[in-house]
Amino acid sequence: MPGMKERWEQYTQTPLLALAVAFGIAYAVPIVAPDADRWVHELCLTVEWVVWGAFAVDYAVRLALAPARWRFVRSHPLDLLAVLLPLVQPLRLLRVVSTLLLVGRRARMAPQITLTTYVAGAVVGLMMFGSLAVLHVERSAPDGNIKTLGDAVWWSFTTMTTVGYGDHAPTTGLGRVLAVGLMLSGIALLGVVTANIAAWFIARFDRDDAQERRQTELLEALTHEVRELRAEVARLQAAPPAPVTEVPAPAGGPAEAVPAPTAPRA
Repeated sequence: MPGMKERWEQYTQTPLLALAVAFGIAYAVPIVAPDADRWVHELCLTVEWVVWGAFAVDYAVRLALAPARWRFVRSHPLDLLAVLLPLVQPLRLLRVVSTLLLVGRRARMAPQITLTTYVAGAVVGLMMFGSLAVLHVERSAPDGNIKTLGDAVWWSFTTMTTVGYGDHAPTTGLGRVLAVGLMLSGIALLGVVTANIAAWFIARFDRDDAQERRQTELLEALTHEVRELRAEVARLQAAPPAPVTEVPAPAGGPAEAVPAPTAPRA
């Protein structure tokens, strides 16, 4: 039977993922629409802090419900870092990174999320947040060449796939830090995808080989039985016919021919 910590994680899984979606919208609106009203920017900022606070509370509750708290802290270092990161420096990008780490941790814990779904969601999330972050940083740079959302998405795609055409590149220090993080994340995700595809092919070929071996064994058994049946038929055909003897008929009736009894087989 699951404990209190497992029940808490099960009950809060869907609400926290919904809050993560709200965080993504709140982060994207001020960047995509920088000329929006002031109250829109303030609302988005409030939503960002509320979502981060919800994940921080979730970490604190899971820590309180853990049977061995120090073991929980040692086994969840990224969660602790994500909770403390925005408090060290109130930088918006750090809040984004911490929320992404917390969302990724809870998504991996969800039993209904498979590896393929997790990898696809991670790729889309990293590309979206990477595009928005680099656009926010590079749009006001004097020598920057990432000025639109389309440029940012193209740059994120080429960076995550490690193609790097060079037509768009960050010029600020923070933008280059984003590029390094996006490149490392892209390499890791591509490695996971490659390993998953290779494992699928290997499992498929193993199933095909096992099925082929079973069919071969079945054909060999049938062939052996057919050979035994043929040998038995040939032996019966080569055996001499049994002699026929006449039995005296009863009075007034004809004689009846019956086969003579054969000697029992040894």
